[in-house]
Amino acid sequence: MKTSTIALAAALALSACGSPSNTKAQEGGFAEAPRQVPGDAAGLKASFAPVVRLAAPAVVNIAAQGVQQYRDPFWGIPGQRQTGSIGSGVIVRPTGVVVTNNHVIQNMQQIRVTLNDRREFPARVILSDERSDIAVLQLEGVSERLPVLNLDDGNDQQVGDLVLAIGNPFGVGQTVTNGIISALNRTETGISDSGSFIQTDAAINPGNSGGALVDMDGDLIGINTAIFSRSGSSSGVGFAIPVSMVRQVIDAAVGGATAVVRPWLGVKGETVSQDIASSLGLERPRGLVVTNLYPNGPAARAGVREGDVITAIDGTEVHDQGGLNFRVGSRNPGDAVQITVLRDGRSQTLNARAQRLPGDADTDKAVVIRNGALTGASVLVLNPALADSLGGDPFASGVIITGVQGRSYAAAIGFMPGDLLVSINDRPVTTAQQAESLARGARVTVQRRGRLLNTTIR
Repeated sequence: MKTSTIALAAALALSACGSPSNTKAQEGGFAEAPRQVPGDAAGLKASFAPVVRLAAPAVVNIAAQGVQQYRDPFWGIPGQRQTGSIGSGVIVRPTGVVVTNNHVIQNMQQIRVTLNDRREFPARVILSDERSDIAVLQLEGVSERLPVLNLDDGNDQQVGDLVLAIGNPFGVGQTVTNGIISALNRTETGISDSGSFIQTDAAINPGNSGGALVDMDGDLIGINTAIFSRSGSSSGVGFAIPVSMVRQVIDAAVGGATAVVRPWLGVKGETVSQDIASSLGLERPRGLVVTNLYPNGPAARAGVREGDVITAIDGTEVHDQGGLNFRVGSRNPGDAVQITVLRDGRSQTLNARAQRLPGDADTDKAVVIRNGALTGASVLVLNPALADSLGGDPFASGVIITGVQGRSYAAAIGFMPGDLLVSINDRPVTTAQQAESLARGARVTVQRRGRLLNTTIR
């Protein structure tokens, strides 16, 4: 965050801020100034109004409606019920391109967007990315240039920086709350295995999802997406998706892509604990120990070895797999990536090039099994691209069940969509032909929702 010389000149007691630069003024923002603690109590009474006036017109309210299929639990009669969702969004292109959370519009058929000036527009989804929880909408019927927020993905935010959360909590209309960045690069949140979130104490309530987290220049630095709260209220810890990830989804959407392509290095590791750090002679726990390399993958070609400790990607520290996935995944395929590793007590930098995950992620190519115990199941041989698109481990192998016909033999045995067939009679399953050979009496290992299940087909 860069401090505003207009909104917080008194609050931050800046001694020599100067006037707004021409470049920043043309973008609608404020001049940069050094961070400084408020000098006196009077300085704390300054207003955020100039920042709000700049940012608020580009923050919108979203109301979505859908139809949910259900079956009566007593009579078993199928039916439909109306569902709805409210949230927030941010205009990022003057032609009416809006970014929001995917969970705000997922499975919804009608989307209506209300601007800050109360104008309403229908919207359609041009790209939804469940993995990052970002969706991009296009407002329909836009005949003039709309206000937008500048995207600041300079990664110059610091813990303690002031931020504003702007959104539509509880559907009451646009509201603004302020707070500070309380942590950066939060990865072990359970929200996403490839996310690195901005943590804030700004009040975030239901309906704020998809809204803007802005700095004191009025620039967008994140999309508010979740809050951890014991009470369910705003008295908790809020998390925002950094703009570096948001921009990737926006660029893919406006470029006509149907999915976000995230590159990888083909490396898997384990977080360095205190015990691991002691065994490696490290002064403190940092980085992750490489435990697996994809054959001939980008990291392997760059010279990374199993047992290396990866401490940074492009100069930014990483401490777990999620942090590494985020740093690499927010790049584009073909980009150069610098990997800093510790090897034999010495630090060195290796040059790699991020690449698309190998394989085909198209689930429409599933094969329907016609014989054996899996009759009626649709299967695909797992590959890194497919596994990643399904939210799984790109290093996983096996045959995944993508669908099961209602009264099929596979359904009667108990197989379910999403099951990963790992082995048959203790032999790894790597082809659809092996899956078709599954018969009674065979021992099978299936991974279901992250758990390994061992059984014998009866």
